[in-house]
Amino acid sequence: MKNGIVLFLLATCTILNAQHKKAYQLFDKKGRKVSFEKVVKAGLKAEVVFFGEFHDNPICHWLELELTKEIAAKKAIVLGAEMIEADNQMQLNEYLSGKITQKQLDSSARLWPNYKTDYKPLVDLAKAKKIKFIATNVPRRYASMVHKKGFESLESLTEEEKSWIAPQPIPYDKDLPGYKEMMTMMGEHTSPNMPKAQASKDATMAYFIVKNLQSDSVFIHYNGSFHSDNFDGINWYLRKYKPELRVVTISTVEQSQLKRLEKESVNKADFILVTDENMTKTY
Repeated sequence: MKNGIVLFLLATCTILNAQHKKAYQLFDKKGRKVSFEKVVKAGLKAEVVFFGEFHDNPICHWLELELTKEIAAKKAIVLGAEMIEADNQMQLNEYLSGKITQKQLDSSARLWPNYKTDYKPLVDLAKAKKIKFIATNVPRRYASMVHKKGFESLESLTEEEKSWIAPQPIPYDKDLPGYKEMMTMMGEHTSPNMPKAQASKDATMAYFIVKNLQSDSVFIHYNGSFHSDNFDGINWYLRKYKPELRVVTISTVEQSQLKRLEKESVNKADFILVTDENMTKTY
């Protein structure tokens, strides 16, 4: 009988521990634990919030939606995303206004494969609340041109095509930490145009954010963490275009434990979202 009670108690403790296993932890840039509410408060004081995500991480997508809802409940917002390219803005606007259906949007815009599970909830929130949603990214074919032939290749574009890209000439600093890291990661045979292609994306996203800012509102932007980590990437271009902006950045990292922020992630952003490295992926 006693053995049975002991086994029951052990099983109960195991279940309770599993139930209380945390899926994520938020830290500030110094590595101190913070609450989700503190991130919301900081977002409400900002003009631009960058949510740097891992594209296949379900915790990122859930918290993006929750953060957006919380800020929208207290302040006017504009949304924007790397995941939709600037030349698809018309189709996106038509969906938001109800002129076309989701099926028509699917067939007319270049949506990511995980759009339905990961980004559609954000777009549908904007549709329901009549919030502007900006397609901020450079059309990928132009980033590909830069990768192959450099910024000079953009000079051959029509005026309409140039309207979907940051104004030329695009400022560029090859010594920015993110671009140097890209060259290191890809090895010695990497083309020097690769970080320039990345810069064409960062500059274009920053340009469309600034272009669509509204007074007394927060522009919430969703992008891969690499685009805004270390206050670099899009942030660098944002400071070029409008240096006085109040910006809050969120980065995402994956760790084997959630108790403390690992040293290499300190100062990566104003807030760092840490998720369990074993978290299941959306694709």
